Amino acid sequence: MNEFTHLDAQGNARMVDVGEKADTQREATAVGRIRMSEECFAAVQAGRMKKGDVLGVAQVAGIQGAKQASGLIPLCHLLNLTHCSVTFTLLPETREVQAQCTTRCCGKTGVEMEALTGVSVALLTIYDMCKAVDRSMEITGIHLVEKSGGKSGRFVYQPKEGASR
Repeated sequence: MNEFTHLDAQGNARMVDVGEKADTQREATAVGRIRMSEECFAAVQAGRMKKGDVLGVAQVAGIQGAKQASGLIPLCHLLNLTHCSVTFTLLPETREVQAQCTTRCCGKTGVEMEALTGVSVALLTIYDMCKAVDRSMEITGIHLVEKSGGKSGRFVYQPKEGASR
């Protein structure tokens, strides 16, 4: 691909016209992690954070974030999501919480940005709710795991050589 689809012939930003494309079933899954101190991880795991249910709030925030991707990313299309889920996996050996967001729609353009936004907002919410205990938390590894549907078909993430995950 040699040309940027979000620029017109004069180099101006534009939203890609997807009007002529056929509707297809589309799905995307993204993940990311937040690493925290032992004390903070233990509090999240035990549900003892002063601000409340960290993972419950982050789950709802991630779903809201996915639904609002087009309002945050200037050239992103507004999509009618038919499904959005945000789940968490606690990784005690590394003191990390892994967030995963899966989005679906039947439409003319993909749902990758929605899944990536959902994961990002979920992880930022965890940071916000835990920052009183640990301000040095680190959000890492946000990436698309898989996507299906549309002209480009299926994509499955393959880690880059030398990547830690």
